Amino acid sequence: MLLAVVLLLHAMFGANGMVVDRQKKAERVTLQSDVERLQKENDQYVDRIKALKTDHRAIEREAREQLHYTRPGEYVYVGP
Repeated sequence: MLLAVVLLLHAMFGANGMVVDRQKKAERVTLQSDVERLQKENDQYVDRIKALKTDHRAIEREAREQLHYTRPGEYVYVGP
């Protein structure tokens, strides 16, 4: 009887027990969602890089936003 109780406790709370198994599954789900989010973010960066290599409007937009470039006669207002 004592041996059965010890084996049950080991199966529940041991190094590879049910409690640890549930924690690992929850961690896996979290990590999978992080991977998916990062993959989408990476895809957005890849698309942006492609646009900056080929699309002159994207290059102009980036220069206007990041470097505050203007066309002749335009003014840029920069807040504090």
